Amino acid sequence: MDVSAVTQITRETLYVIIITAAPLLLISLVVGLAISIFQTVTSIQEQTLTFVPKILAIFSGILLLGHWMLNNMVELMTKLWSDFSLYIK
Repeated sequence: MDVSAVTQITRETLYVIIITAAPLLLISLVVGLAISIFQTVTSIQEQTLTFVPKILAIFSGILLLGHWMLNNMVELMTKLWSDFSLYIK
């Protein structure tokens, strides 16, 4: 196994990590921004106000996107394990 193969595996793994995590991170970002704008407009200075809406939004995102996220991870692991004999050479 040479350096280019390791680089390719690393690149593919990082790509799957980013693509899988991006929707939930974007949901958290949008909800946090909306709550922050709401706090600014209403002059509410409660720091813990963002936690519950973010948790609910992330949970909803996992319910909606969990199947797709799990399929991405399973496809990557299946590919890695199916080529395992090539890695030990």
